[in-house]
Amino acid sequence: MVLDYFSLIAEKGKLKDTYRHQGLRKKLVKDLAAKGIKDPKVLAAIGRIPRHFFLEKTFEDWAYQDKAFPIGNKQTISQPFTVAYQTSLLAVKKREKILEIGTGSGYQAAVLGVLGARVYTIERQEDLHHRATRLLQALEIGNIRTFFKDGYKGLPEFAPFAKILVTAGAKKIPLKLKKQLAIGGIMVIPVGQTVQRMYKITRLSETDFQEEVLDTFRFVPFLEGVEKSK
Repeated sequence: MVLDYFSLIAEKGKLKDTYRHQGLRKKLVKDLAAKGIKDPKVLAAIGRIPRHFFLEKTFEDWAYQDKAFPIGNKQTISQPFTVAYQTSLLAVKKREKILEIGTGSGYQAAVLGVLGARVYTIERQEDLHHRATRLLQALEIGNIRTFFKDGYKGLPEFAPFAKILVTAGAKKIPLKLKKQLAIGGIMVIPVGQTVQRMYKITRLSETDFQEEVLDTFRFVPFLEGVEKSK
């Protein structure tokens, strides 16, 4: 039986997840299924995780709408459909080592963690990194490690990864990240400038990769370097 982290946190009184929130999540899951998300494990994870924990109090009443919202530092929390879509493409298995580029609020990392992955997540904005780290620690999801680093470089010291997920729009696919993908592994990355196409890249061998170009999305840009707190 999987530990229900969120019920425990609510019992401790650190964060409030009311029956109203839970009802709104159930409706969100139904809406995502109607929009084409079929993976029952992904839908179940989104149904468990209180998305309002990852938003500013101002946006709490809208947390379960299928919309992106600002989280500070010119970044956004992706709309739930986008999170579910990317996660479904990864076909996450328990204990898989997954690299996420762009921690943001920490919501996507929480979804991967609840699915049982061992998550290594990188954020280039120091403020967001600290905020997400504190929240993920409070939620007691023990299989997530956070890093304040340049996502373009990945984490070669922990490679190879079974899966890599990029949550920002890249002008091109970073070669350094492709090299950190295990043979047989999958990378999901949006590629483009104003509008991005979702790419699913499978590593077939040391030198060969298969690319599938899928649907159109809009992401904040994938930038190099880091931004420290002022």
